[in-house]
Amino acid sequence: MKRVLILSCSTGQGHNSCARAVKEYLDREHIDCTMADAFCFVSERFAGWVEKGHSFIYCHMPWLFRWGYEYSKKHPVLFQEKSLIHRILASGASRMYQYIEKGAFDTVICTHVLAAIMLTHVQKTFSLALKTALIMTDYTRHPGMEATDMQIYFIPDESLTEEFVEGGIPREKIVAAGIPVCKSFYKNVEKADAKRLLDIRAEHKHLLVMCGSMGCGPMEKMVRRLCQNLSEDMEVSVICGTNQKLQKKLERKYADTTNIHIAGYTKQMSLYMDSADLCLMKPGGLSITEAAVKKLPMAYINAVAGCEQYNIEYFVKKGGAVFTDSPEELADQCIRILQSEHKQKEMVKALQEYRKEDGAKKILESMEALKMSKICWKDTVYVERKSEGLSQVSAEQIKYTRI
Repeated sequence: MKRVLILSCSTGQGHNSCARAVKEYLDREHIDCTMADAFCFVSERFAGWVEKGHSFIYCHMPWLFRWGYEYSKKHPVLFQEKSLIHRILASGASRMYQYIEKGAFDTVICTHVLAAIMLTHVQKTFSLALKTALIMTDYTRHPGMEATDMQIYFIPDESLTEEFVEGGIPREKIVAAGIPVCKSFYKNVEKADAKRLLDIRAEHKHLLVMCGSMGCGPMEKMVRRLCQNLSEDMEVSVICGTNQKLQKKLERKYADTTNIHIAGYTKQMSLYMDSADLCLMKPGGLSITEAAVKKLPMAYINAVAGCEQYNIEYFVKKGGAVFTDSPEELADQCIRILQSEHKQKEMVKALQEYRKEDGAKKILESMEALKMSKICWKDTVYVERKSEGLSQVSAEQIKYTRI
């Protein structure tokens, strides 16, 4: 591996966080690495539109996200060639190819399935010889994977292998590497010290409340319920992320409540997790993995469902998290857990086995062992016109050729 390109997408921060974690490790290994938003190859405007649209739906129309996710799972044709989604993604193929060629990248790692669909199309179109991979950032197989052809698919846990095989991914291409998280989450500050650094009394129980980078979900309702039931030896920190409207509203409402602390976007998430006895959170794949690495017990807010429903099931089954559909009942359950040392220790013990520090390392080792490959097509003719871009005349895939 000489030069590595990591392709993420502007749909929430989880995919970007995973990309940064891999880049951070590659940088430490002195491997030349660049991150890029795959959607920008379609256009900067498109990338911005997707980011804003995704945030709006997550915060204001979660039902639409749930419906879209389930519909796309049942209709894989949505991502196949000639579909609208595929045509939109393919419109960035020429620019992605030029970027890869100009940058002399020999390895491309995707942290989003749509980026992998784009890369697959680039390889089909231009017969690029590359090392390629897709890192899954949730504890399930995402819709659209049928339209990808990567050399390696890195999945969060070996127990998920059969799910990916049933979805058409060859078993020999699957590697269980865990979800990479940044190095800071593997460094722990003693709980009492972390609390003092955040102006929380060391002898108090601390509940960390966060609902993704966008601060979505029933945050107000749960904080209100918590406020009604908190004992004097409990404190709550609410992380609103980039949701400034929510932050200002909660700051006004709880300005005189000394055991509730409101914060916006923070770069101290590792410290907040070190200080917490329990985390009430939206189950995004990256954030729950960061908490699991910290062995921090979790309570899940099912804000948008979709792929996050599978994240919930994964850690609840392990015993490291709890979940209920009712925001009020979930808030009450958090109080009960904070009151029970036995329950907290039980949940911490269940998370002990998850401390996978070699995620990014395993990805690097697996990629270095690969030979460069390209997707070969026969009877394929592509005509490039300056005004119309690339138009496909005919195509028939025959095999995946290693070089």
